[in-house]
Parts: sequence; C-alpha cells; structure tokens
Amino acid sequence: MNVLKSLIEDCRSGKVEYQALVDHVPYARFLGIQVVSQGDELTFVLPKNDNVVGNPTLPALHGGAVAGFMEQAAIIFILLQMGEPRVPKTIDFTIDYLRAGHFRDTYAECSVTRLGRRIANVHISAWQKNRQEPITLARAHFLLSDDNA
Repeated sequence: MNVLKSLIEDCRSGKVEYQALVDHVPYARFLGIQVVSQGDELTFVLPKNDNVVGNPTLPALHGGAVAGFMEQAAIIFILLQMGEPRVPKTIDFTIDYLRAGHFRDTYAECSVTRLGRRIANVHISAWQKNRQEPITLARAHFLLSDDNA
C-alpha cells in the first residue's frame, strides 16, 4: 500500500502523470486504459484494440470489457479523490447499455455522488463520438477498506 500511496501523492502533486497510476493496475494496463487530465477534470480512454472486441462481424465492443473499463475508471478516480488512499472494493456495479459500442475509442468520466468514511458512490458515463450521447451509464458502490492490502 505504501507504493500505491506514494504514487497517488506524486500524481496529485504533478510529479508524475496520472497514467503511472493506471499502469500500476494490471487489469487497467491489460485493457490499455489511458487517462487525460484537463485542469481538474479526468477523462479515461479505452483505445480501440483487439482485446475488447465482442462481435468481430459488426465490429462491436464486448459489453464486459466496457463494464470493466468503467469500473476501473471509477476505482482509480476514487483513489485520487480520497485524502488517505484506501483500497476500494466493489459492493455493487449497475450498468445501463444505451447503444452499441462500436470499434473505436471510448471515453468515460466519473463523478463521486458520495464519499464517506466507509462507502463511496460513483456515477460513470461512457461515450464514443459525442459526450451528450453516452453508450453506457453506470453506478458503482465501493467499500473503502481500512486494511493495508
């Protein structure tokens, strides 16, 4: 946890890019998740790659890969929001698939709706061409662990 804590502090202070934190998470690294910072706003990017194709005929993104991308984005976002980093553990993750995810870059933004001592609630929106036309919306609830795991 000490490595994670120092990495988060370095990201917040600007010593390292947010991408270093994303690359520290194996599943996020496997998906190829990228993070773009514009001022105080973070946008997560799932670049189009063969690891996330669900239907090669269309081609379309795999729904599970999109859900995994959104969950990883929420976890990383929470880690950056907390004063003292604690490992977020998923309690519940609900996703609404609104339209097909085509084989192109996908973007996500997160907003914390509640950040308590033990529970965090996050809303995640993912889109491709137009932020106003999301392909998926999700709500996630996390238990904020006190252990050093």
